[in-house]
Amino acid sequence: MTVTIVGSQLGDEGKGGIVDLYGGSVDIVVRYQGGDNAGHTVVHDGETYKLSLVPSGAVRGKVGVLGNGCVVNPKTLFEEIDTLRERGLEPDVRVAARAHVIFPYHRVLDGIEEEAKEDLAAGTTGRGIGPTYEDKAGRRGIRVGDLLDSEVLRKRLEYVVPQKRALATEVYGLDPGEAFDIDHLYDTYHTFAQRLAAENMVVNCGEFLSSQLDADANIMLEGAQGTSIDIDHGIYPYVTSSNTTAGGAATGTGLGPSVVGRGEVVGIVKAYLSRVGTGPLPTELGRVEGQTPADGGNPKADDIATYIRDAGGEYGTVTGRPRRVGWLDMPMLRHAARANGFTGLAVNHLDALAGLDELKVGHAYELDGEELLSLPTTTERWGECEAIERTFDGWSDTDWNAVAEEGYDALPGAAQTYLNYISEELSTPIYAIGVGPGRDQTIVLEAPF
Repeated sequence: MTVTIVGSQLGDEGKGGIVDLYGGSVDIVVRYQGGDNAGHTVVHDGETYKLSLVPSGAVRGKVGVLGNGCVVNPKTLFEEIDTLRERGLEPDVRVAARAHVIFPYHRVLDGIEEEAKEDLAAGTTGRGIGPTYEDKAGRRGIRVGDLLDSEVLRKRLEYVVPQKRALATEVYGLDPGEAFDIDHLYDTYHTFAQRLAAENMVVNCGEFLSSQLDADANIMLEGAQGTSIDIDHGIYPYVTSSNTTAGGAATGTGLGPSVVGRGEVVGIVKAYLSRVGTGPLPTELGRVEGQTPADGGNPKADDIATYIRDAGGEYGTVTGRPRRVGWLDMPMLRHAARANGFTGLAVNHLDALAGLDELKVGHAYELDGEELLSLPTTTERWGECEAIERTFDGWSDTDWNAVAEEGYDALPGAAQTYLNYISEELSTPIYAIGVGPGRDQTIVLEAPF
């Protein structure tokens, strides 16, 4: 069977930890979109692993697959694999032949184009993700399978690189350098191709996964980022360049929608809201320089924002940038529940809210005198929304290891009230509750496999 893990907010919800939590019953973990802009932190046997491309299941010895919906930087991929091997692991990673490849020119152009967007910048990591997806849609991309055929690789580079070089020099006035040199790129990526072939890493993703399902394998489909930065269903243009929602699990792997739909879809929820990047955030607490819009945030709540940010470690896994934080946004979660069809929820970072006298939730929005229970269709209108808040009693800090060991009933009563509210509003049962970063610091109520 399949279980799809989806971020329900703006990314950084703790998806990697939930993949790891259920990983004991999994045979294969598949990333179905995104690239090395997606940070996953996994704690295993007391060791912390920070991954940006290799699927999270690698630390538990599971087969990891980068699906055709991913964009792959071979340099990052091999660096992560080699680092894991140096730490005593032996990751088994396969890459879809149809996945598109990130080249140095994508990374160079990413940073320049993001800077040129100014107020419309999406907070990109500058790793070439967007430009690679642009080339994919423009039918000028180079796929993993193309790397394995030296003649095809040369032909593709000779077509696309002059276009990129002209853009860099004539529009942005850059000295192009090696990132736009056909011979250098060919030699570098031909070497990557040799390693991919030697280690038998390239697969026909849909066919490979289907054959494994026929053999009764359990497959975890792992999304990157979150629902509200999905290219179609997110807060456009402050979005990523792929489909982060459960529908992307089908298109990004080659499995049929009915196959994905027969399995579980678990929405990962952070107990509050966080974001790296610009754009509106109606429940934002405090402000983050360079990210919070001029008329956004709540400067009077700076102390609460700092408290939550420090308690939750709210700094980007890949970038190290401080995240903007806010109260839980229920309209955002209702939107995610509908777009993904969640069968269960995992609520993380509940412990980070401990110690507050009270906490609030953005229960709904007020827009033009009307109450909205879900996101408006345009981000401009979302930015005009005022959060209608509900207040909950806070709970004291406690021995969270003991709580995790004893189970749900050991949670403070106020925390249980908060969780029940989330579950009831989304009409979805809670499968797991994270009260710390380790696998043994999660209360498991339901195992989807």
